[in-house]
This record gives sequence, structure tokens and C-alpha cells, in this order.
Amino acid sequence: MAIPVRPYVCLAPVVVLALSAISGSLRAADTQKAVFEWDLRLRHEAVDDAGFARRADATTARLRAGLRLAPAPGWSMLLEGEGVAGTGSYNSGANGKTAYPTVLDPTSAELNQAWVAWTHERGSVTVGRQRIALDNQRWVGNVGWRQNEQTFDAVELRWQPTTALAVRYDWLDKVHRVASDRALAPLARARDLDTHLLNVAWKRGGQQWVGYAYLHDDRDVASASTATYGLRWTGSAVRDGRGFGWAAEIARQQDYAHNPARFHHAYWLLEPSWTQGGITARAGWEHLGGDGATAVQTPLATLHAFNGWDDQFLVTPAKGLEDRYLTASGKAGYGQLEGKLVWTLAWHDYRADTGRLRYGQELNASLGFPLPGGLTGLVKLADYRADGFARDNRKLWLQVEWRGKHPLQP
Repeated sequence: MAIPVRPYVCLAPVVVLALSAISGSLRAADTQKAVFEWDLRLRHEAVDDAGFARRADATTARLRAGLRLAPAPGWSMLLEGEGVAGTGSYNSGANGKTAYPTVLDPTSAELNQAWVAWTHERGSVTVGRQRIALDNQRWVGNVGWRQNEQTFDAVELRWQPTTALAVRYDWLDKVHRVASDRALAPLARARDLDTHLLNVAWKRGGQQWVGYAYLHDDRDVASASTATYGLRWTGSAVRDGRGFGWAAEIARQQDYAHNPARFHHAYWLLEPSWTQGGITARAGWEHLGGDGATAVQTPLATLHAFNGWDDQFLVTPAKGLEDRYLTASGKAGYGQLEGKLVWTLAWHDYRADTGRLRYGQELNASLGFPLPGGLTGLVKLADYRADGFARDNRKLWLQVEWRGKHPLQP
């Protein structure tokens, strides 16, 4: 499937028209149709990487603010900007401080989202720069953990013929990456794409089946172009706070478009879980196949959410990756904080798919908690111990975030 006209020709006028419509509709919008939204996040990240003589310390602040409008029945629009400021000793990918470990939150200011959408009871169409997150974001996501999130210039079509069946198609023109437009490496800023994403989901009771075909054509890096076909099955049998849950997924990835390599790799995920007493325990096995020359890659994913928070495997090693893990999560607290402290513990064991190479092990821990004034706090730790891949690395995050929205007066 191909769209002959390059998207910057198609999408740029739409974005301009959307912005014009937003400014023209503001006076006419009532308090229910014009909403100001914001997300302010302050974070300190410390990185102790055994490969560097110096430790990285980064203190960054991110403000994301937008205006959401519904100027007419069925129509909605969003204009959203994002700015990041930072101080400290770290390599942001844009400041040239390569003697320090990387904290990929460069100082920047960007247009984050600008889209116009039409919604019907059975579907919707969204055109412009937008946030896209499919399923668990293993293949496509917005990388919300980084201060500058990942967004796409895209056309999104949704169709829901029944309450149980949902069909979604996205055509991606361009990806704006988390390294921002100020990254020293041009390919770290954005990539021109001609990517087609088809996702079909069917729900029944506590179960969901999702079939997908993701045809990813990277116009800037041909070797990153892949076709991925898969099936995902999730479900929950939790009753009265106790019971079994599961996630299972299988996929096949191969070369696509102008990729010079020739390969077929398998992907699978098995993740049973058990919930009891407010605690959910999971045992997982994720397999990303590799043959020593190429491996399963997920360049558009929210990678921080997978294979440990230390981000050692943002690019899958050529020999592939086996991630076997245990996690536990729940809520705690007493008195006024009862049920408001959110905690997670995770342990990962990493190995190669090809050969008997052991990569290493990793421990993750986090605690989220409320703060006065509607703020939320987070303490988070990642401790990677190398055993044949990369180097020992430890990261600590301290974070405060404030989100909100406010209707505008006419």
C-alpha cells in the first residue's frame, strides 16, 4: 500500500488550517469547548556508568501546555507546545558533553502536537502531529518517560462496527524523536517515514485478541525498515481482588521496503500473573530473535517500558535478546495515605537468542506517592549488572509532576 504524495505536502496545510481554525474559534468557544491543559514535570536523574570516569547528574524541567477545542459537533482540535530546560553535568545528545553518561533530555522547545479530528459514533479521523500508542506500546508508542515525548505526523482512522470489534489504521509520515530537534546527530531528531499500521482488536468478556500488521518504511535509514505481523492475547480472571491474568503474544518480523538485508525473526511474549491481597505478581519471558547479523527491532516503541529501566537494550543486540523477569506491584499506605503509595519491584535476567551468551541482570524499583496541591512524586531506581554485555550501570530518579486542565471563560 502506498500513498504517492509525500506527507509534508499533505499534512502541513492541514496543520496550518487547524491552527487557523483554533484561533478563529476561540472567541466563539464556550467553557465546555475550550480547555487549557498542562503537564509540568521536574526531575533529577543521576547515572553511574562504569564506562565513564564521571557520574552524570541532570536536573530538568519540562512544561507541556496545550489548547483543546471542540468548535462544532464532532470536531475537535489540539495545539500543544513542549519546552525542556536543564542544568547539570550530563550528555544530553545536544550539548556535546560526551565525557559524561547520557541523559537524553536536551534543552529544547518544540511544537508537540497539532491536529484536527472528526469523530462519529462508529469511528474517527485524526490528521496532523499527534501522540500514538498501540496496545502495550511494544511496537509503537510515545516514549512518555522522557521529557520530550515522541510524536508523529500522521493520519489516523478508527472504525468500530460493533462494541466488541475495533479497527485502527495509521499512516505515519514522520516521527519526531525524544532527542529533540537540537540533537547533534540529524537522524536522532526526526525520521521521514512511509509507515502503515493496521491494528484489529476484538473483546469478549475479560479477554482481548489483537491482530496487527505493521509495515515500517524508514526513508532515512533503509536498514530500519521492517514488516511485522503478530497476534496478542490478554485476559483477566480476577474476581473479588483475587485471580489469574495473562498476556501472550507472537509475531514475525522480516525485511521490508528497501532494507538491504534479508531476514525473518520470531518474537514472543508469555506473561502470566496472579493478583491477591492488592499485590500483582508477574513472571515474564520475552524473546526477540536474532541471528548474529540482524535481530528483531522496535524503533518506534516506548522502549523504556521494556527490558529494564536502565535502557541497555534500546537497540536489540544482533544475537537477539531473551528477557526473563519477575515483577511485583501494588498499593500501600496508612491513614490518609492508605492505597495511595504505588510501588513496583522487578528483576530481569538477560541472555542472547543465538549462542549461550549471558548479557547481565537488572533490578528495578519504584515508589509513587501524592504530594500537596495535586502534585505527584516518584522515586525510581535501575541497577544493571553486566555479564558479557555493556558495563555495570546504575540510575536514580527523583521526580515531581503536576498535571491539570482548566476550561476557558468565553
